[in-house]
Amino acid sequence: MFLPADPPRAGRLALYGDLTAAGLTLPAGVDEKVELVLPRGDQVRRVAVPARLLGMEQALEFLTQADPSGWAGDSADGRTWVEGDSAGRQASANGDSAGRQASANGDSARQPASVQSGAAARPASVQSGAAARPASAHGGSRSWGVWRAAAWAGVGLIARGRVVPDVSPAGYGAWRVAPLDTADRGWLKNLVAAMPAQSYAVPLEGSRPLRLVDPEQLVRAFWDALADTLVRTRAASFAVRAGAELFGEVEPRELTGSTEWLSETALAEEAGARLVLRIEPPEDEDEFRAVLQLRSGADPSLLVDVADMWSAPAAVLAALGERAETDLLLALRRGARVWPPLSAALRDAAPAEVVVGDEALDELAGDGTALEGAGIEVLWPAELFAGELAVRSSVQATPTPGAVTGPDFRLSELLAFRWRPTLDGSELTEEEVAALAEAKRPMIRMRGRWVRIDQDLVRKLRRGGTRKLTGAEALGAALTGTIDVDGELVPFDPGGPLQTLLHRLRSAEEPAPLAEPVGLRATLRDYQRRGVAWMAHLADLGLGGCLADDMGLGKTIQVIALHLHLSGRGRGPTIVVCPSTLLGTWERELARFAPDVAVRRYHGVGRTLSDLAADEVVLTTYGVVRQDHRILSEVSWGLAVADEAQHAKNPLSRTARSLRTLPAATRLALTGTPVENRLSELWSILDWSAPGLLGTLDRFRHDVAVPVERYHDEEATARLARVTRPFLLRRRKSDPGIAPELPQKSEHDVVVPLTVEQATLYQAVTRESLAKIEAAEGIARRGLVLSLLTQLKQVCNHPAHFLHEPGPLHRRSGKLAALDELLDVILAEGESVLIFSQYVEMCRLIESHLAARQVRTLFLHGGIGVRKREQLVEQFQSGQAQVFLLSLKAGGVGLTLTKATHVVHYDRWWNPAVEDQATDRAYRIGQDRPVQVHRLVTENTLEDRIATVIEAKRNLADAVVGSGEAWLSELSDADLAELVELSTTPAKSGAASAYNPSAVGKASS
Repeated sequence: MFLPADPPRAGRLALYGDLTAAGLTLPAGVDEKVELVLPRGDQVRRVAVPARLLGMEQALEFLTQADPSGWAGDSADGRTWVEGDSAGRQASANGDSAGRQASANGDSARQPASVQSGAAARPASVQSGAAARPASAHGGSRSWGVWRAAAWAGVGLIARGRVVPDVSPAGYGAWRVAPLDTADRGWLKNLVAAMPAQSYAVPLEGSRPLRLVDPEQLVRAFWDALADTLVRTRAASFAVRAGAELFGEVEPRELTGSTEWLSETALAEEAGARLVLRIEPPEDEDEFRAVLQLRSGADPSLLVDVADMWSAPAAVLAALGERAETDLLLALRRGARVWPPLSAALRDAAPAEVVVGDEALDELAGDGTALEGAGIEVLWPAELFAGELAVRSSVQATPTPGAVTGPDFRLSELLAFRWRPTLDGSELTEEEVAALAEAKRPMIRMRGRWVRIDQDLVRKLRRGGTRKLTGAEALGAALTGTIDVDGELVPFDPGGPLQTLLHRLRSAEEPAPLAEPVGLRATLRDYQRRGVAWMAHLADLGLGGCLADDMGLGKTIQVIALHLHLSGRGRGPTIVVCPSTLLGTWERELARFAPDVAVRRYHGVGRTLSDLAADEVVLTTYGVVRQDHRILSEVSWGLAVADEAQHAKNPLSRTARSLRTLPAATRLALTGTPVENRLSELWSILDWSAPGLLGTLDRFRHDVAVPVERYHDEEATARLARVTRPFLLRRRKSDPGIAPELPQKSEHDVVVPLTVEQATLYQAVTRESLAKIEAAEGIARRGLVLSLLTQLKQVCNHPAHFLHEPGPLHRRSGKLAALDELLDVILAEGESVLIFSQYVEMCRLIESHLAARQVRTLFLHGGIGVRKREQLVEQFQSGQAQVFLLSLKAGGVGLTLTKATHVVHYDRWWNPAVEDQATDRAYRIGQDRPVQVHRLVTENTLEDRIATVIEAKRNLADAVVGSGEAWLSELSDADLAELVELSTTPAKSGAASAYNPSAVGKASS
């Protein structure tokens, strides 16, 4: 509750009782005992209770903080009102002039529902009876809510200029909130009606029997204390009058000298009649007039012209009060101080009206708060505000004729910006625009009525539309419906080709089903067909986009299908830019699903683009693009694809800049994580795929990134969504339209290249071991073969694994780089993963590497006891870590790890049954989500060839390959050499192989 004081700013807010029960945290303050009137049995008594006392600044901060209990409603901008009221909150706190005018006219419809008369209009928690809250906290939460509402209302009144200087009972110069209009008083009465007794349990001094202070007067005293605290600045003293410096000082000082000038404020509060100015427009080009009227305080519906007051009936004069003439004179004196034209009425013996010049009219129409603060109401003719004179914007372009299926609007072309003034939504004629631009008055006669002119609008028309826009900027404006002009958001109307493009672009959100293209050796799922149709629609419009499907939804096959769909149109070849770890995967997926497509790997020594076919697919890496961007920019690509586009998420990086040099009719970015940390990453991806759409990076940061990331601006978020929606297709595995189509378990090989160091070690080990094997026989030979296989697998894993080194680990292994790529996406999607290796040493190296990346891991191996093993499983299942490293033998059986939706086999066991058992730690009963299995295979190595054998003979795995690697020791020297050599010819998945395990033990040629 509030404890008043003199001067008002010395008042304090008293917090007592159990605040924690109401969900509040006790702020810092002074602890004292205060005397309150509280129930004791069936009586009330004066009781001294301990309380925390807050000064006015502390109290304001406490009452306007975010509500922890959920009792009072918070708006997006932090303003608060009694629960259930949003419209009233805005009208009372933001000083909305339209709302003020309506309130001053007694328009009850403008009052918030929660403060209108009647219990039904108040929130349930304010009404009598039980509330949806614990009984112990009920009174406390209600008291908190009403004082919180009172604080915000007081701040709103102060913001509206409803403050006046006054003298306190003790003689101090003080500020107080006044005057209150009819709507303000009505709101105050309803707030008081909602106050529980605990919120004003201050005893009235000297009362017998014991009585409480008037809650309405207590709220008024609280508002005065807020005004006396907030208004005291150096400028406040100059706003009062010369010699009134003490009204800007913080320390209390007694007023000296005459204070008669302050009595006018009190008289205005007690006035029986209020001055009203009714603005009358002229019939022709004459000046406007302000007719003086008086409104009865006893009957606000009674409004009398001052000119008729002298001859009005006695009943009317009685309703205006005995002091009506004095009230009029004092109101004119107060008004003349803030609006000089009223000085003419003071000089008139029988004032009836004043002439309003253009400058005075403009001032009055722009901001009437000063007159309102003086207790004077302004009534405007309805016609002046019935029509809305506004300005919209558009562009003019000369369309470039394109092919029947090609674009007729290009993002790179320049367009002329122009203004489109409108009246009530109807565009003005050229003659009306000219008259508007030449207007000298704040009002203009147009279409048979007076219309108020916005001077900003006139300045825009006079300046004209000299700005040029790119097609991308115009498209962004068309999508949001607004355009930023000198820091102001102006409505934007697309037209001509831009309107056509906008219509076609929005239809792409639900494109027509696309038949599977000729040459595709696969059956697309329904959501994949929709994805291909969406990309094809953008390509037909000459635009690009970002396919942001979750990992495992088949982005690669959708792009392959798109390439086949666009083939034969003379668009040019396709280039796919991806991490080096995915080159092999792309090459094999193209060979598997589109074997008739010519594919070229532009990577490594001797790379060339000579004799490039029209519909050929070129595979390259981000590193090569950085090095050869000039060569690659000489080709007119029909389709450019950036896979794992987050590699270019830093817009200032050399990779991102080089990628932008690739000329392409259509650019597509593929990523499962379009935004990982900052919105600038999304800008970088979309600025490549749809150049210019989001503007410059600096403008994007200023207008979008900062408001959204720092201030959670809902309007900026909505604008960004409207712009990006047609160009960003984001789908998750959990989406209702996708989840039923996914297989419960999907497996694929991630084919990765060896690093230079790995390739050198691989060749050295092969050369040395094969020489020894050729000279050995029997068991010794078998041992050497198995040793060779183990060493080569270690080399393929990581050079540090083969050399038994603790590090360094970074950039030495293709597999480790591929694992990083996988984990970046998996962890960004919030999913969990199991990583299997048959080597404990390799698991330790991975654990060390991930720790350096600050990725928390769990590690299970054969040396861990049963109890610790159970703890690790429980920690993983409860989500304490997203990555679980397991040695294949220790973790391959007997565990339930259904938290994982991904399984990575870092190295191959070459026994499908063992690998399947390990995979089944995640894919088992209790798993309610699809599981993806990723097998890391080094390209053109022993791993690659044996993986082909296992895939081809998987149905014979138990009978033939079940013995693991033993069958490999029986190969002839020639077959073994061919098996382990490092070749440049990729093995094709599922193709026939010379390494036939069913032939083990038979004669070989």
